[in-house]
Amino acid sequence: MGKIAMSRKGERCLSLPTKDLMAAIAATRFGLGARPGEIESARGDPQGFLIAQIRSEGADLPQDDGETASARFEQMRAYQQQRRAERQRKDGEDDTKMAAQAFVSAQRDLRQKVGGDFLARARLAASTPAPFRERWALFWANHFTVSATKQLTSVLVGPFEREAIRPYVFSRFEDLLVASSTHPAMLTYLDQAQSIGPSSRAAQFAARRRNNATAGLNENLAREILELHTVGIDAGYTQGDVTEFARALTGFSIGREQDDRAGQFLFREQAHEPGVRTILGRRYNQQGMAQPLAALRDLAADPRTARHVCGKIARHFVADAPPTALVQRLERRWMETGGDLAAVAKSLIESPEAWDPTPVKFKTPYEFTVSTWRLIGAEPSAFERIAPILTSLGQKPFAPPSPKGWPEDAQTWAAPDALIKRMQWAQGFAAAVADRTDPNALAASALGARLTPPVAKAVARAETRREAFALLIMSPEFQRR
Repeated sequence: MGKIAMSRKGERCLSLPTKDLMAAIAATRFGLGARPGEIESARGDPQGFLIAQIRSEGADLPQDDGETASARFEQMRAYQQQRRAERQRKDGEDDTKMAAQAFVSAQRDLRQKVGGDFLARARLAASTPAPFRERWALFWANHFTVSATKQLTSVLVGPFEREAIRPYVFSRFEDLLVASSTHPAMLTYLDQAQSIGPSSRAAQFAARRRNNATAGLNENLAREILELHTVGIDAGYTQGDVTEFARALTGFSIGREQDDRAGQFLFREQAHEPGVRTILGRRYNQQGMAQPLAALRDLAADPRTARHVCGKIARHFVADAPPTALVQRLERRWMETGGDLAAVAKSLIESPEAWDPTPVKFKTPYEFTVSTWRLIGAEPSAFERIAPILTSLGQKPFAPPSPKGWPEDAQTWAAPDALIKRMQWAQGFAAAVADRTDPNALAASALGARLTPPVAKAVARAETRREAFALLIMSPEFQRR
């Protein structure tokens, strides 16, 4: 167990747990749950096991269909046009039945693409030999949330993670911020693509055509970048800052069918609000796209962003109320390196507070199901094998309820009704796989030195393998990380 010692200056110093316990923590807290043999692999150098997973090229890519956001955007636009035509079609027309069949087929294909994206991501999480790298990527995907709750965005969530998140998770935070803020998924999810500066050329043209409905300033992206992605809601910014930032962001859009960059990020100069902007006390004289990029660069470098984001990292990996010393250490490293996320990840791994033996983070439904697949060294074979339980437990695939992303606190996921549903799924899963396993060996492999005598005894004394398996994955030691 970790102990508290006193330095020569009288400061409290945390010592690290034993290597056996650290190996278990590396796999179950920093990772996604131990696969067979994983804890043993980490035992020689638990911190080195994690640090070796940090790499400049970013996180691994799920083995999905590889379609780009641009291709998906055009497919969804075509489907939406088809839907409008279907609604306008009159009964009795000769081609009504054929058109209806084509419409249903297109709808099914798009739905299957979204399911395929999520399945590929879940299979990667269940099988990866670099689980810290995957957890780190999933943290950033949740930090920069886009959600399938909006139809057009639904087909872009998978490409968004692949194109705007995973390549940059060990890069500079500024790179990740710009990539996410300019991706078609974010621009559609937060309605930025329709935002037009009130005094822009596009607005003036709309006014001449008496089409003022299209000439509106949308503040969604500006607000969420400030509140969620960078400085945080406690940074002291005002509504005026939000509006000024929204004006700076006008022009961030997506190419249409007639553009060379159809379905891709496009800066529309004619929609950009002209003039000087003042955001969080900083003045931006730049013209065109240089102005919002300068604002994003300053937000990425702001100490308040370091404090806000490092607090979230500590809460995700360590505790709902993380140690102040840990947050401050991550914050210092962030500022020293200019937001180098690889350096911040390494600092997290090297922080003694992150290795506190007490498991206090309660697994989300996704973490629970993935860790169960990892337990038996397998992965889900179909979207239908994982989606129903996640939806039942309140974490519908790719569908966080708001731009805040999925909550991570124990209170959200440990309600009695949710635990009953977890137990029901655990029993069903056990019925399918447990007869081919040795529950005692699984318990040791899954938890290592975190396996407590009461859990080991309960598993050993269970009347059937199925009961033993269900007891193991519903134990507090397995449910927490």
